[in-house]
Amino acid sequence: MKRNFLIGISCLLAQQLSIAAADPNLIILDESGVRNLGIQTVEAEERNFESTVFSIGRIEEIPESRSVLSSRIPGRVVDLNVFEGDTVSEGQILARVESRQLGNPPPTIELRAPQLGLVVNSHVRLGQPVEPDSELLDISDRSRMWAVAKIPEQEAAQVDIGSQAHIRIPALGGEVIEATLYRFGVDADRQAGAVEGIFELDNAEGRLRPGMRAEFSIVLKTRELVMSIPRESVQGDPTNRIVFVKDFDLPNAFVKAPVILGEQNDRFVEVVAGLFPGDEVVTRGSYSLAFAGSGSGMSLKEALDAAHGHEHNEDGSELTPEQKAARQSEAAGAHDHDHHEGEMGWLLYYAIAITLLCVFLGQKLLGRRQKEKE
Repeated sequence: MKRNFLIGISCLLAQQLSIAAADPNLIILDESGVRNLGIQTVEAEERNFESTVFSIGRIEEIPESRSVLSSRIPGRVVDLNVFEGDTVSEGQILARVESRQLGNPPPTIELRAPQLGLVVNSHVRLGQPVEPDSELLDISDRSRMWAVAKIPEQEAAQVDIGSQAHIRIPALGGEVIEATLYRFGVDADRQAGAVEGIFELDNAEGRLRPGMRAEFSIVLKTRELVMSIPRESVQGDPTNRIVFVKDFDLPNAFVKAPVILGEQNDRFVEVVAGLFPGDEVVTRGSYSLAFAGSGSGMSLKEALDAAHGHEHNEDGSELTPEQKAARQSEAAGAHDHDHHEGEMGWLLYYAIAITLLCVFLGQKLLGRRQKEKE
């Protein structure tokens, strides 16, 4: 009973696949095609969906994080221990200044770092005269930095202190940094029509540098249980959006599925219709897959043969007992035909050899008779 049930299910599946054989929306690849396109999939699922506003900006130093090294007395620099790019600790001796007062030797004073940080500018050289109002070194503590976003004025009213943001730094490979809005800028940017939103970021590893471009997705609100998929899954023009769904039975087969989309943010797009939770949609490789035809890889017959371990018709349907018998008969006939052709080939070779031998012996005999007559 169970065996009959499984056979019935297999036949039903084969019938459905035979209908899909003529469907141009079904794309079947082989293993090498999947690897070459770098196909990756994720499950469509209901998740918390964030409505966001996008803006760009820059990484900047926190103003109060910078300090200046100077000398309390006039004199000249007789010892300089650091240069631009060096990291110093608070209280570290950075330079020595020889006083202009008389003495043998003249008195000197040590200049120590006022804070931990990076030497970002040096305005002094060994032996250079200095005055108390001279700035010798600029030291910046960059363990924390500001990411300053240019928020469009028409959307700034929806953003509040404490709003979350996903920040990407292209220079760091697009890594996402989570941050909270710390404060707004004092003035609006009239030329850009934007308000500055300031986010404070941890920079203990020192990878962030002033001037780096930053991309902000600032969260305005969150909706629960929204069917959504990664943005890179969606292909097609704005009037005909599609995604590629992995076939549940055939290996390396993908179905082109039209979808109706809703809102999108920096990572996901809402799917209003066209998908069900658990559908495996193609992310990486979906753009290339849009240009791959069904003839670019396995046929439906080859895919079914590989999946089920037995032979199918070209349209994907199961072979009937009559078709199996006919194919076996054809295979046996082909074997007999090949065997018969092999025997006929050998007979032909023998006939040619005997004919040539007879011609040769005839020529010899004719030559002897001519000699006897002479």
